[in-house]
Amino acid sequence: MKWQTSKFLLDLTTPRVMGIVNVTPDSFSDGGCHADVNSALRHCEKLLRDGADILDIGAESTRPGAAAVTVDEELARLVPVLREAIRLGVPVSVDSYKPDVMQVALDLGVDIINDVWALRWRDAAADSLTATQVVARHPACGICLMHMHGEPSTMQLLPMQGDAVAQARLFLQKAAGELHRAGVEKNRIVIDPGIGFGKSAAQNFALLARQAELLGSDYPLLVGWSRKSSLGALVGTASGSEPEQRLVVSVTAAVLAVERGASIVRVHDVLETVQALKVLGAIR
Repeated sequence: MKWQTSKFLLDLTTPRVMGIVNVTPDSFSDGGCHADVNSALRHCEKLLRDGADILDIGAESTRPGAAAVTVDEELARLVPVLREAIRLGVPVSVDSYKPDVMQVALDLGVDIINDVWALRWRDAAADSLTATQVVARHPACGICLMHMHGEPSTMQLLPMQGDAVAQARLFLQKAAGELHRAGVEKNRIVIDPGIGFGKSAAQNFALLARQAELLGSDYPLLVGWSRKSSLGALVGTASGSEPEQRLVVSVTAAVLAVERGASIVRVHDVLETVQALKVLGAIR
C-alpha cells in the first residue's frame, strides 16, 4: 500500500512515523516550546535526525477547550516555518481545517493536509472554496481525514455515546468515499479514528483493541496516541499528570497500533517510537 502526496509516493509496507511540530502557544503538550521560526525549524531538524518520515506542522491548538484563531493569525505562525520546512527533503503535512490555510500551504509546496474536521468545516462569513474543493483541485496532495465528535472547544464536555468503533468506521468510510467521488484518487487518502477527540478513555481504548475493524475500507490508517490524556488517566496522576510524563505509555500505544495494522503513527517522541518499532520489525 502506498500514499501519494504532492511530491512523494510513500511506501506504507513499512510503518511511518509522523513527527509533531506545534508552532502554537497553547497546545496541550508542548505549547510555546516551538512558537518562533528558529526553534520550530530546530525541532523539525531534530525530529528528522531521530528518524521521522513526515513532519506535521500545526499553528492552531485543537486540544479540548482550545479557542479558535483567525486565518491571518494561523498563517502568520505557519507560513515562515513552512517555507523552510519544505526544503528539508521530506513530506511536510499541515495540521489545519481552514480551506484558506490549506490553499496557502499547498501553494507553498506542502505535501499533506491533515484535517481534524475531515474537510467539513465551513466559514459562514467567507466566500471561498470549501476544503474538499481545495484538495480536490490539487493534482496530488495527500489528505488525512479524522473522526472527531463535536468540536475542540466543547468535545470533551459532551463526549460521544455508544460504540465509538462503529461510529468512527462509518463516518470515515463515508468521508473517504465522498472525497473519492469528488475526484481524489484513493491512494491520496488516509483515515484517522481521532483518539481523544470527543471520546471517553474507554472508547479510545476500544478503538485500539478493535482497530482491525477500521481497516476494511482499504484506506491506510494513521493513529495519534501520543501523550493523550487517556494514557495519563490509565497510569495515574503520580506518573502521568503532565503530558511529557507519558512517554512509555505513548510509545507502547504506538507500537500496539502498528501491530494492529496502523500504517502511520503521529508522535511527539520520535526517537523512542522509532526504536520501539525496530523491535516490532525484527520479530516480523
